[in-house]
Amino acid sequence: MKLRSERLPLACSTQPAPEAPAENCNHAALFATAEELLVKRMASGDPLARFLRGQLYYEEGLYEEALIQFEKIKDVDFQAMYQLGVMHYDGLGTTEDPERGVEYMKKILYSDSPKARHLKFAAAYNLGRAYYEGCGVKQSTEEAERLWLIAADHGNPKASVKAQSTLGMLYSMSAQKDLKKAFFWHSEACGNGSLESQGALGVMYLYGQGIGQNTKAALECLREAAQRGNIYAQGHLVEYYYNRKFYSTAAAVAKRITDHKDTDALAKITDCLPAYVTKGVAMAAFYLGRCLQLGLGVQQDQAAAEKCYSRACLLDPDVA
Repeated sequence: MKLRSERLPLACSTQPAPEAPAENCNHAALFATAEELLVKRMASGDPLARFLRGQLYYEEGLYEEALIQFEKIKDVDFQAMYQLGVMHYDGLGTTEDPERGVEYMKKILYSDSPKARHLKFAAAYNLGRAYYEGCGVKQSTEEAERLWLIAADHGNPKASVKAQSTLGMLYSMSAQKDLKKAFFWHSEACGNGSLESQGALGVMYLYGQGIGQNTKAALECLREAAQRGNIYAQGHLVEYYYNRKFYSTAAAVAKRITDHKDTDALAKITDCLPAYVTKGVAMAAFYLGRCLQLGLGVQQDQAAAEKCYSRACLLDPDVA
């Protein structure tokens, strides 16, 4: 499980670097320019420069260098403390130490300092994930729920929206199942821009889960989420088109989905749970297989159908 890092402005975006010849304007040159600028700002006593330097290294994947910068200011900079919490938890630039990562997040969440205020809700979201997974702390779904509710209401917009979507997922599961609460939180997250929750809302409208069945609203949610890259929504659209005998459309959409090979990369790009991305691809593969097997909307091809069924079963045995 990976904690969420804060993506904060870097030095190169806060103070423009001198213009360079076009041929030198590549990534390495820009990185070197930003690094040089930050070293100068540190030397002049800029209190933000060291954090920004650490953040620059972090964004570049230079975690050991980032760790050094953050460690030097962790007692006076809550942003550095937050990033250290993420790095120790996930083992970035240091030995994985989830207990220490949790300790940093707790310090931020329960600090009385005004300087920690904007990070409290991101810390609460991350702590909720730690409790839910039982990593670094004793597993407790109840504590995870409490922390996500804190993060979902106010504060850091990104953490709040992610917490809202996560609560929607939590209340959709059997142990905490409360579909009305799930619908409420997915609605909140969707209204705040969550692609994941937009797809989930479409499915809930389609099947009348936590809300009265509304096919028109379902299709609006699913189609818009699909256009934005939600693979789970795309998979449900394939199923919808197939069941209503729009075979050509179902097969065409399914083919585009099954062309994707790296579901983990898709999950990262769309900020959606990998399990739901995988489910969407599996659904598409299954219905494409049906179309190919029966010659519905496409030319009949038994060998291609078998490949689709195999992929669907491999990704999600419950789909087939």
